[in-house]
Amino acid sequence: MNKFTKLSLFALLLATTIFSSCKKEYESIESVDDAAIQAYLKKNNLTFTKDTKGYYYKLTDLGSGAAVANQDSVYYSYSFKTLPGQVFFQSTDLMIPGNFLGYTDRFEFEQRQYLLTPIREVLTKLKRGGKATLIMPSNMVFGKNGLSTLNIASNENIIVDLGIYAESKRHEIDEFEINKLIANNNLTMIKDPSRARYSIITPGTGTDAINLNSTIVANYTLRTLDGVVAQTSTDGNFTGVLGDLVKGWQLILPGKITAGGKIRLILPSDLGYGSSPLDFDIEIVKVTN
Repeated sequence: MNKFTKLSLFALLLATTIFSSCKKEYESIESVDDAAIQAYLKKNNLTFTKDTKGYYYKLTDLGSGAAVANQDSVYYSYSFKTLPGQVFFQSTDLMIPGNFLGYTDRFEFEQRQYLLTPIREVLTKLKRGGKATLIMPSNMVFGKNGLSTLNIASNENIIVDLGIYAESKRHEIDEFEINKLIANNNLTMIKDPSRARYSIITPGTGTDAINLNSTIVANYTLRTLDGVVAQTSTDGNFTGVLGDLVKGWQLILPGKITAGGKIRLILPSDLGYGSSPLDFDIEIVKVTN
């Protein structure tokens, strides 16, 4: 056997040893994960189904109506937590995520994309209005690296509570979210036929009535329904012709307030920017006709 052949065989044996070692380590992590999940289920007297891929799930409410397929639009909920119960990422009833069912496994944590296939697979088992709980072993989520910014340790198994809302249309979800905001904050709002809600803080003392051709100067703050400020202009420099502004402003402001007036205005998505409901605080500084 020449020197070259000996070196080649040595390199092959070394590579095989390293690969086998890595494979054993990976398999041992799977075993440790599974043992931890089994212990959690036993301790809490829970019965889950184990999928052939290694994750566990329980369908707590199948929902009603027709089954949903990957090409169907769904609005869904999720709450991620560790086995000890630390919640670190969740949706809310005020900002409900929506997508085609086939894309519900895409998530972003700390500016990194994750494909969490078990989430889509479990949601596929539900009908609208259904709920489920999923337990993913660490190798299907954050793995050995964990996620330090969210205090997720290395090889942490993750529980995800999942649901599909009964509502299937954007306008239905708008109503759900807006009603939830009003109820959560004990607000008193008037519902316009356009489905916008408003509350007049003060009607103002101006003599020029607002119409679509009016040039208005306004201060305003725009929030998403979860309270995050998206836009603000409070220095009296915002001006525009009402007919060129947000559709909801056009429908509600005329006849309701004038210069000096203040109003809170909650708009469904089709009367705002199209993607989700909006929550405005508006003060009319000046009206010119």
